[in-house]
Parts: sequence; C-alpha cells; structure tokens
Amino acid sequence: MNHIFRKGSNPDAPVLLLLHGTGGNEHDLLPLAELVSPGSSVLGVRGNVLENGMPRFFRRLAEGVFDLEDLVMRTKELSAFVDEAAERYEFDRRNVVAIGYSNGANIAASMIFHQKDVLRGAILHHAMVPLRDLQLPDLKDLAVFIGAGENDSMIPLAGTEELRDMLEGAGAEVTMHWERHGHQLTRTEVEAAARWFAEKYTV
Repeated sequence: MNHIFRKGSNPDAPVLLLLHGTGGNEHDLLPLAELVSPGSSVLGVRGNVLENGMPRFFRRLAEGVFDLEDLVMRTKELSAFVDEAAERYEFDRRNVVAIGYSNGANIAASMIFHQKDVLRGAILHHAMVPLRDLQLPDLKDLAVFIGAGENDSMIPLAGTEELRDMLEGAGAEVTMHWERHGHQLTRTEVEAAARWFAEKYTV
C-alpha cells in the first residue's frame, strides 16, 4: 500500500497509524499526529480504492452504504499491511494507535471489530458503525476516543451512540467528544483527542 513512515524521537511512544478520509492521502493526517504525539513514529497509509479518482479504504454503494464484502477484504488487507510494516520498520506491532477520520475512522473501527489486539487504541474522528451482525472480540484492554459532530449530516447522532455502545458492550473503554458542528474536523476536537492520548499513553 502507498504509505509514509517517519521514525519518532520517542521509541516507547505508540506508533500512530494515520488513516485519511475520502479523497485524502498518506500525508493528510501528519499535522494531527504532530499535535497528538509529536514524539511518536507515524505510519500514514493511502487507501487502495478509488471513487471517482478519490482514494478510499473500501468501496461504498452509496453515501453511508458500505460494500460489506469489500470492507471485510480491505480490513484484512490493511491489518496485514501493518503487520508487514512493523517488521520492515522495526516497530512494536502491539503498540499501535490508529488515528482515523471519516472513511479512515470507519476502517479503523472495522479492524477493531474483526480482530482482538489489532490496535492498542484508536482515535476515531466521525466514524460510523462499520458493520452489524458480527460478534466483536474481547476489547477489555482497548481505549477508544470518538469525536463526533452533533449536526453531522452524514452520521446521525444515534449512529455514533450505537458505535459507542457496541464497543463498550465488548469491553472497550470509550471516551466521547461532541462538537456543535457537522462532519468537518475541528482543531478543538483534535486538541481533545490529544489530551485523551496524553492521559492514556504518556511514557
């Protein structure tokens, strides 16, 4: 997968897996990584799917309607890529925290839904429930930050709450942060994620 890896100054800090929104690329979330954990190594990944020329991590049939077969396949593909990257760049695979926005947050959530211990933690900016009718793994050691907009036209408030409830039901520790905005990612939301990260992972 197209990607960028930057080695951080703090070898004990979690490696940040950066997952962009629709139309983004592997560089998009580097400023977020700098705000959240400037000492971390970062692995920015570009989605392998194109929608009208815009990179995504998996196909969708319509806005908010996912191609579930492709989602499952791409989730496995991304997880395998992170495994390979850990060997290539010699970082601890067990010490990876994802930062995802929109489509990137959705595939990060899908990784969590599919595989125990695939991530140490996750910051999900404007994520949806990736898929239902799935038995989630035991997530009791997982911490998740969910940033959401009260007026997000793409994700109803109830959809965000459903994602929270599903994660908590599997044992994850979920922190919610609400903005009075729509689907856009605000600096105050990123700053809230940075404070959460500092509380959970300061080394």
